[in-house]
Amino acid sequence: MAIEATHFKHPEFLVDTDWLAEHLDDSGIRIYDCTTHLLPHPTQAYTVGSGREDYDKGHIPGADFLDLQEELSDPASKFRFTFPSPALFAAAVAGHGLGDDTTVVLYSTTSPQWASRVWWMLRAFGFDNARVLDGGFVKWSKEGRSVSTSPASYPPDSFTPRPRDGLIVQKDEMLVAINDGAVCTINALSREQHAGGGRAYGRLGRIAGSSNVPTAELLDPETNAFLPASQIAAHFAGVGADKSERVLTYCGGGIAASATALLLVMLGHENVGLYDNSMSEWSNDESLPMESG
Repeated sequence: MAIEATHFKHPEFLVDTDWLAEHLDDSGIRIYDCTTHLLPHPTQAYTVGSGREDYDKGHIPGADFLDLQEELSDPASKFRFTFPSPALFAAAVAGHGLGDDTTVVLYSTTSPQWASRVWWMLRAFGFDNARVLDGGFVKWSKEGRSVSTSPASYPPDSFTPRPRDGLIVQKDEMLVAINDGAVCTINALSREQHAGGGRAYGRLGRIAGSSNVPTAELLDPETNAFLPASQIAAHFAGVGADKSERVLTYCGGGIAASATALLLVMLGHENVGLYDNSMSEWSNDESLPMESG
C-alpha cells in the first residue's frame, strides 16, 4: 500500500508546547522526563548516563522522571535498553503513577528519541494514550515557559500490559527481511555510521540491504521539533518505505529508531517493527551480514 502524506494521519501522538502549557494542571495528565545520555568511553561505543541531573536542574512543572536504563530495561540482558518483561515494565510505570486511564506526555532535554523510545514501549504493551512533546524541553525552554527544580511524583496506579505482536523485532526477522522485497529496513543512525565510519557498536557498517534515514535529519535544528509531515514523508519515500508492506527500523540500541517508528506510524504506516537491540547485537555477531561504503 503506497502512502503519500502531506500531513500526519495520526497527529494525536504529538503534542505541542502550547497545548501542554494549557493542560499542566489537568489531574488526568502524567508528564515524564525521559532523558538519558550516551557518554563517550575509551573502549566501548558508549556508556549510559542517567538524565536525572538534567531533571534536577530544571524540568517542566509537575513532571516526574523515568530512568530508561535502570527502571524500564531488562536487567538480565547483556545489551543496553533491552525491552523488559511485561510484568517488570508494568510495575515500574505504575509506580510512577502511569495507569490504564491516564494521558501521558513524554519529553527529554536532548533528542526526542528518548521520549519516543518510551512511547514505543507503551505502544508495544498495548497503551495508546501517550504523546511525545514536540521539541521537548529544548523548545519549552526557548519559549521562556515555566521551569521547576522541585521533584514531583504521582500516586501509584495500575498498568495492565497487553503485549502486541510485531512491534518488537529480533535478529531472525531482520535476517529474513534482507531478501524480502516487501520489507523496507531503515537505519536511523548517521550517514557516516551507515557508510562504515563514526561511532561503532562492533563491526563497522550497516545491516545488509538496509537504507538510511538519520533521525537527526528529521528535526528542526533550531527548535528540536520534528519537520513538517510532508518533508518527513519525502525522506521515507526516498528509501521506498511508502510502497513497502512492512517497515523495520534499527539504530545502535533501538533508541533513535523509535523516533523513526513513531513518525512512520503517525504518517499512517500500520506495519512497523523496531529491532530491539539493533547494532549492539547485530554488529557483534559475525554470522550476520553487514555492508559498508
